[in-house]
Amino acid sequence: MTLENNIKDVISKKLEDGTVERLISEQLEKGVINALDNMFRPYGDVTKVIEEQVKSVMVPYIESYDYSKYIIKMDSVLIDVLDSSALENKNLLKNFKTVIEFDEQKEIKASELYEKWMKYVSENVDTSELEVNTDDGVSYEYVDVHLSIDRDESRSWSSYEYANLIFECEQDEDMNQSIRLYRWKDEKNKGWDIERHEIRDIKSLRYLDEFELLLMNLSQNRTKIIVDTDEESDEVKPEAEPEVTFS
Repeated sequence: MTLENNIKDVISKKLEDGTVERLISEQLEKGVINALDNMFRPYGDVTKVIEEQVKSVMVPYIESYDYSKYIIKMDSVLIDVLDSSALENKNLLKNFKTVIEFDEQKEIKASELYEKWMKYVSENVDTSELEVNTDDGVSYEYVDVHLSIDRDESRSWSSYEYANLIFECEQDEDMNQSIRLYRWKDEKNKGWDIERHEIRDIKSLRYLDEFELLLMNLSQNRTKIIVDTDEESDEVKPEAEPEVTFS
């Protein structure tokens, strides 16, 4: 039997047992699946038709829908979201606002800066170790504060002269401040500059307290410190009030 006859015989048998019909059916099914898949792709013809039909139904419905009854609920949700998201950065936002709204000053006296620091101490001093006075009402004892100037005479060769403006609180060392000052030696009749680095990372604002923020603003605005006093001593009354207990 020739090769041609063998091929014809095999094809004849496969046609009779349904093999060819099954293979054609499988390939036809694959072809239909692929065609449908292409039609339903994001840019397929059927997808475009369905999209147009959905738009024609949904858009007019959305445009005509009355959302007024949800306004109050939406406002409440927005406020909650803003509060929760801003809570962590509340101090950063407050300090940033202070920087933006800071009134530039050409100069400030050391005594004025000392007054601002004493107010800061009054509001923030640690009262956990302070005695409670009951002679005239109930209040914490006053804290002792001092101003002093420590002039640096060690660099005779330098074109600059340096000094430290020191604020100290005897009862709470965390309140202490040593403010580094400098100026040209040829400008002794002028004020001092604050030797402080500017804040390069805005996130650092989160960790600055009120007085540190003031010093940063004075430094960045090149406010001159006029040293009008070399030494001061005062007593500051804490703003916090002791809790009244009854025994």
